[in-house]
Amino acid sequence: MKILILGGYGVFGGRLAELLSGLAGLDIYICGRTEEKAIAFCKTLTGAARFIPLKLDRKDIGVALKRYVPDMVVDASGPFQKYSHNTYAVVKACIDAKIHYLDFADCADFVFGISEFDGQAKKSGIFALSGVSSFPVLSAAVVSEFQNHMVIESVKGGIAPSPYAGIGLNVMRAVIGYAGGPVKLIRDGKLIEAKGLTESMRYTIAPPGLLPLRNIHFSLVDVPDLQVLPAEMPSLKNIWMGAGPVPEILHRTLNVLAKLRAIFHLPSFEPLSPLFYFVLNLMKFGEHRGGMFIEAQGYVKGKPKTHVTMSWHLLAEGDDGPYIPSMAIEGIVRKYVNGERPKYGARPATNALSLTDYGELFENRNLFMGVRSSHDVRDTIYQSVLGSAYTQLPEQLRALHGSTKKTVWAGKAHVQRGENPLAIGIGKLIGFSKQARNVPLTVTFTPSAKGEHWARNFGGTVFTSKQKIGIGKNTHLITEHFGPVSIGMALVIKDKKLYLQPRRMTVFGFPVPKFLLPKGESFEHEKDGIFHFNVTIKFPIIGLIVAYQGWLKPQG
Repeated sequence: MKILILGGYGVFGGRLAELLSGLAGLDIYICGRTEEKAIAFCKTLTGAARFIPLKLDRKDIGVALKRYVPDMVVDASGPFQKYSHNTYAVVKACIDAKIHYLDFADCADFVFGISEFDGQAKKSGIFALSGVSSFPVLSAAVVSEFQNHMVIESVKGGIAPSPYAGIGLNVMRAVIGYAGGPVKLIRDGKLIEAKGLTESMRYTIAPPGLLPLRNIHFSLVDVPDLQVLPAEMPSLKNIWMGAGPVPEILHRTLNVLAKLRAIFHLPSFEPLSPLFYFVLNLMKFGEHRGGMFIEAQGYVKGKPKTHVTMSWHLLAEGDDGPYIPSMAIEGIVRKYVNGERPKYGARPATNALSLTDYGELFENRNLFMGVRSSHDVRDTIYQSVLGSAYTQLPEQLRALHGSTKKTVWAGKAHVQRGENPLAIGIGKLIGFSKQARNVPLTVTFTPSAKGEHWARNFGGTVFTSKQKIGIGKNTHLITEHFGPVSIGMALVIKDKKLYLQPRRMTVFGFPVPKFLLPKGESFEHEKDGIFHFNVTIKFPIIGLIVAYQGWLKPQG
């Protein structure tokens, strides 16, 4: 099988080539305007597939198809927003040559408009699928899964790339090009034009039981979903899709420029694309993690008065995240090789893959999916934050965190205190026990509508705290309050242990910089049918504040 990739050594085309490199029997033409770059890139690829470098501009595609006769063309060149002259030249050439066509188009108008060639594609016996990327293929797969449970009236979503992912200059040109420009979408059941990057929201991507991303600032982007999903879902009244690039300061600079363009009717800021491209790829710091979310609101099928919210969360760790946009085409190619081919015709690629297909593509990678539902809100704060992951906890952890009534657990603990004068002062202020071994410990849990009150009695020394479900930037976290100090903690399940990992901290309501967050490993686990805990609280510079380990059993 022969595949010709336009923009083959670019960001998306190059990653697709890597994903397909292990498939035997593939001849993949890596095409671009510079032969030297194509040759150099092919030398970096290894695997069963054969790679052929080729100098080719998309305007010469007709001649190339006749000469090389590929089975499939993948257009990864872009930016598709700029194809104003002979917009669908590659599509037409593929239809004329009876060659299957796929593209990475992120331009809503381009993807939505490809359906005009549906009849011609069917007559030629080929498929021509547009927008074969995370938006709208992965997002549509999620929405399709939600439709098994609910009638969807509203959809919002967003993608948050890792700061280390890197983007191509063509992608940056596309984004800067529509910043402050018109973006078509459905709002309150009506087609309107909003302004790109002028509308923003915050969201926390948090698959149940995993370490969530930090709360992220998303802004409206022009993606195919805004037009293709409403056309396929008559019940849909509202849709909004955003991107959350970091660092946030650069993102907010784009917001300001977009609003200035919208207010004063300024020309496009696209000439600034190289500058933003340089700065964005230079400012790589923070966690090497990314993600995506889709949230749908509506009502349970057959029960119009039973409203429900479902959200799907994708977490991408390290270097695997940047490959997700290219996995949609990888999935289609793999199915094609196995004899499962898309139906003939030209259309947006919304139904090309299912969420199950993506699950198979994500196997053996640091890519994790999870679903949250408003129906998952349970009786206790731990049940609500962990959602579907709560059942993964060992029995004794579920017993301690699963009661809605006042309970008392008792046992023994070892307490170690820090020796730094500041650590001693902080320990006294909060009320931590003195250093001791096998000190009797009693913990009283008092649930209420506002959360849970924890009273820990270490041999007569009592310190208390209040735990609540986080809101705002602490969404999907447990917040624990010690007087004026509030710490937002993620609940992470790993190796049958429940880890409590600090993610945010405020003092008298003022946020504390990330590098000053408390350190130290804190977790709960079950051993020999007994609840055990291990808590270590350290601060940068100050060092150890307190560490206590021990066990508890329910009383009464």
